[in-house]
Amino acid sequence: MPTVELGAENFESTVTDNEIVLVDFWASWCGPCRQFGPIYDAASAEHPEIVFGKVDTEAEQALAGAANITSIPTLMAFKKGNLVFSQPGALPAPALKQVIDAVVELDIDKALAEQAPESGE
Repeated sequence: MPTVELGAENFESTVTDNEIVLVDFWASWCGPCRQFGPIYDAASAEHPEIVFGKVDTEAEQALAGAANITSIPTLMAFKKGNLVFSQPGALPAPALKQVIDAVVELDIDKALAEQAPESGE
């Protein structure tokens, strides 16, 4: 599946309506972003079951601000609408594969249950 351009109008629905969503926050003037782009696009082609989105931080400054993006590129991964990974910096292909594999393997329901404070009432 080709990467999807994400903006304020479709970011939340894309993240919440899909099992796994990876988001690349980037800008055209950013050298590391341009290096990471082809790696990200190749991973997108290899994993059609995952939504790969891109947010142009220049065009979507409010969205980038809301996501607390302070450095680009930044890769975020969401599973069932929950942020499970966020890291700035261009990843080499093997590291991106590790992130994807970890997100796929993550039992998000179990992780969320373990995070929930136990109610003693």
